[in-house]
Amino acid sequence: MTEKRYRKICKWLKRHKFIFFMLKFSYKILPYFVAVSYFLLLIILLIYNDIFSIVFLKVLFVPLFTFLFVTFIRKYFNFKRPYEVLNIEPLMKKTTKGLSFPSRHTASVFIIAMTFLYVNKLLGILFLIFSVMIGLSRFLAGVHFFRDVLAGALISIFIGTIFLFVI
Repeated sequence: MTEKRYRKICKWLKRHKFIFFMLKFSYKILPYFVAVSYFLLLIILLIYNDIFSIVFLKVLFVPLFTFLFVTFIRKYFNFKRPYEVLNIEPLMKKTTKGLSFPSRHTASVFIIAMTFLYVNKLLGILFLIFSVMIGLSRFLAGVHFFRDVLAGALISIFIGTIFLFVI
């Protein structure tokens, strides 16, 4: 993305109040909703399953492994963020330096969506929609490049598919 294109997108978003509201909602509120929902899922699984049940262990450890894996990749590459590379002010306040690739927020919500898909298909689809909204908000807010968001999503989809559905 270029500086000029980003400024044009920002201008358009600010003119369309509802879309800008949805961007802020997806950026700020939706990630908390997904996190709380995930912890509730763990509690529900504990109530209805044994702590050593394969379902509970997968839903607990696959997201944990994914989070740690993405954190390691971010530190290894330490790519700069759009507001560091381009002369732009992000739509949402952010001051973190580096650690842009891959988007850990996007990876986290996508792997949580995969766990919901593993437990309940309908909820999984709903949470995948939330994940797309959150990933796009990270990009449109100017805190991640599109490649960061795409990489976070693909890593989680790959890990989730292998460790939740194949193995």
